[in-house]
Amino acid sequence: MKIGVVSFPGSNCDHDLYHVVKHVCGADAQYVWHKDRLPAGLDAVMLPGGFSYGDYLRCGALARFSPVMEDVVGYARGGGPVVGICNGFQILCEAGLLPGALLRNASLHFVCQDVLIEVQGAETPFTAGLRGERLRVPVAHGDGNFFADDATLDRLEGEGQVVFRYVGGAPNGSARDIAGVAAGPRMNVVGLMPHPERASEAILGSADGKKLFESLLGAAG
Repeated sequence: MKIGVVSFPGSNCDHDLYHVVKHVCGADAQYVWHKDRLPAGLDAVMLPGGFSYGDYLRCGALARFSPVMEDVVGYARGGGPVVGICNGFQILCEAGLLPGALLRNASLHFVCQDVLIEVQGAETPFTAGLRGERLRVPVAHGDGNFFADDATLDRLEGEGQVVFRYVGGAPNGSARDIAGVAAGPRMNVVGLMPHPERASEAILGSADGKKLFESLLGAAG
């Protein structure tokens, strides 16, 4: 079982993802540089958090045009599991693989704190068997305010595409307290702002995030 971890200039959570996949969950992880093609035989692809291209122009807007994204888009549209965390979520929205957009936090301040999120909506490769569970994971972002028009939000709710929701209110102003959404032919593309890779070992204060990676590896296997 092999998971591709895409690295962009400015990514700073790619090593965290690699560590969780390989050393915590015991699966094979492989870095994929943004100028390279996706290698054959990947069971899932993950886009990490960070500040790709320094967040110039708009978060994720430049990374969306990285050469590797052509393959990521094709892989996702073919049903391959793709997960974007924080900046990775922003990139997936910019690439048109996920609906909505991530705006500046309503407070206009960077937020860095633990949050409680609830797994909801349709089952995805990242949330299999976890619906209804509440997970304690951290957020760390300045542009995590999920936005979509009311018609799109109603459709997302109705079709089970809201797969993570902040419990007790969003720390960033996200519409309807949305923390993550899914799309794709098999709900195989998932994006979320919280960082489960930073809450996958008890020594970090919470191992709740590990459940999501175990779900992904189980689905990929």
